[in-house]
Amino acid sequence: MVASRILFALPLLALGSPALAEEADAEQIIVTGQGLPETPAAPAYSTIEIDRDAVISSASGRVEDVLLSVAGFQQFRRSDSRSANPTAQGVTLRALGGNATSRALVLLDGVPVADPFFGHIPFNALAPEQLARIRVTRGGGAGSFGAGALAGTIEMESADADMLDPVMGSLLANDRGGTEASASLSQQLGGGFVVASGRWDRDKGFYTTPVSERVPATTRARNENWSVQLRGVAPLSETVELQARGLVFKDDRTLRFDGADNGTEGADASLRLVGRGEWQFDAIAYVQSRNFNNVVISSTRFVPVLDQRNTPATGLGGKLELRPPVSESHVLRLGVDYRRASGELQEEAYSAFSGNLTEARRAGGRTSDLGLFVEDDFTLGALVLTGGLRADYTRIENGFYTARDASRAIVSQTISPDRSDWTVSWRAGATWQAGDALRLRAATYRGLRLPTLNELYRPFVVFPVVTQANADLKNEILTGFEAGIDLTPAEGVSVSLTAFDNRVENAIANVTIGTNLRQRQNLPAIDAQGVELAASLGSGPISFDGTLSWTDATVDGRGTSLALDGLRPSQTPRWAASATLGWKPKDGWLLSATLRHVGKQFESDQETDVLPAATTLDAFATVPLAAGFALVLRGENLLDETIVTRNSGGSIDLGTPRTIWGGLRFGF
Repeated sequence: MVASRILFALPLLALGSPALAEEADAEQIIVTGQGLPETPAAPAYSTIEIDRDAVISSASGRVEDVLLSVAGFQQFRRSDSRSANPTAQGVTLRALGGNATSRALVLLDGVPVADPFFGHIPFNALAPEQLARIRVTRGGGAGSFGAGALAGTIEMESADADMLDPVMGSLLANDRGGTEASASLSQQLGGGFVVASGRWDRDKGFYTTPVSERVPATTRARNENWSVQLRGVAPLSETVELQARGLVFKDDRTLRFDGADNGTEGADASLRLVGRGEWQFDAIAYVQSRNFNNVVISSTRFVPVLDQRNTPATGLGGKLELRPPVSESHVLRLGVDYRRASGELQEEAYSAFSGNLTEARRAGGRTSDLGLFVEDDFTLGALVLTGGLRADYTRIENGFYTARDASRAIVSQTISPDRSDWTVSWRAGATWQAGDALRLRAATYRGLRLPTLNELYRPFVVFPVVTQANADLKNEILTGFEAGIDLTPAEGVSVSLTAFDNRVENAIANVTIGTNLRQRQNLPAIDAQGVELAASLGSGPISFDGTLSWTDATVDGRGTSLALDGLRPSQTPRWAASATLGWKPKDGWLLSATLRHVGKQFESDQETDVLPAATTLDAFATVPLAAGFALVLRGENLLDETIVTRNSGGSIDLGTPRTIWGGLRFGF
């Protein structure tokens, strides 16, 4: 695999770094491991930043749990990456609905991380202890990789060697016998550094099935996953640095029934050049090699009926962004980016009665996006104006679906015509510093999202519901505007309020077309209006961070035969809230508690099968011991709230019950 070859080349960067470091040391060159700085107009958009302390102190130790502190962030289902099917881990913002793919762009050090076939985020491969901060920007994007930022952008930034101790590690266990282990080594090499890290989690899991629905074949949601990462940063000159990353991961889970096993694996690699001279630039190239497998067990006879044994996929892309020296009052960005995804589903269906092969199916294709963008920030004293244009050439090609019977004769075959299109998107905003404690902002935007290979070509079954793919899906288009105020009445105190109105045309959803039969279709539109509130207090030993969102989202089906007009999109709550209270009595100590609430949702597009509202309480504590060690205690869902994650005609799945963790950390 190309990704594997690049990954094996990364240690050469570390081995070659001493020579670079020797030269760098003589010139006193220090690298940052980061991208280019934020532009002056970044505050024009609704943004929340999560610092390192918050990232490494979640009750579950998982990145998706950290992101839940931003009200309005959601995955397709309420379950996390230990008990969900990986293909349901698409993320979105602002309750725009979805169908398990991502409507938000997720970046790690500037590189997209979404799966090239499914569009989900491989959260188990992302180690929070290696992150410095996370920045969440809500609203459509038009800059680099902006074609994926329909609902917003989630930017994760890795910690550098200055933030990490040379040796770090942790080992925790929970009350079910599950374990979580991580370790990292970091080394300064002149002006550069190298970080090697690994993580291994395993848990016999909990029952996602309610007691009343359990049968002898029912099993716990077992999971085991590991990841290994190598990151190197080295100076090439006084103003240019090279950043390289390699990641290998594997994730295995069992869901609901014995034998209902699924797994993902991947190898990702990226190279990044950042120039901070008079002509600033950011150049990225990346490749992803991913695979997915899944066995579906009959919920009546409890035997395998579908083996999605192989779904190889490849993603590759890159960007080049230039910031020419225009003037002190202007920050001009010019750039081009490219992404391509290709993959193929290989699955076999079996009779639940005889166990014989009934159909062998193959499906797949390729999508690509070439984007050109320009953006300018203009500072006029306390007023900053920003505007940007983006043109995307999207292409969907080589699409096919073939089903053969046990004798290999073709049962059905579809060869989808190639198609392409140009789409123009934009965004504009303004921010005005009205005083020392008050900032006003407003923004408007138009963005797009290309359908994934999964949506176009892969049908799936969550018994008894069959969901068909749709090779004719159009690009989703979002237009919206927002306005807000940011208050900082005292040091360490901030309050932010945002009102927004977004409309997603051609929104892709799983639409009911018959009894236990759905199809991915473009809805005419989803309209979402809402309010977002954020507040923080960070002065002294006590801290508070809270977010609240209220969203009124409805399907606009006027003028069509669609019977969904005025209904709320599936998996979309009106209310979401998170509040964390922390106490740091002295260095190394941290006690915190997090209260979260998510409102009622509907499982289906017909506003049937309710997922009741849920309120959870988490807790986290670190107590320093000696010689760099600290005791860590974590509690998930301490009130043991019943969290319904799926409800299909009364067949229910449950989320994480009360879980207690304890263990040691070193060097954090």
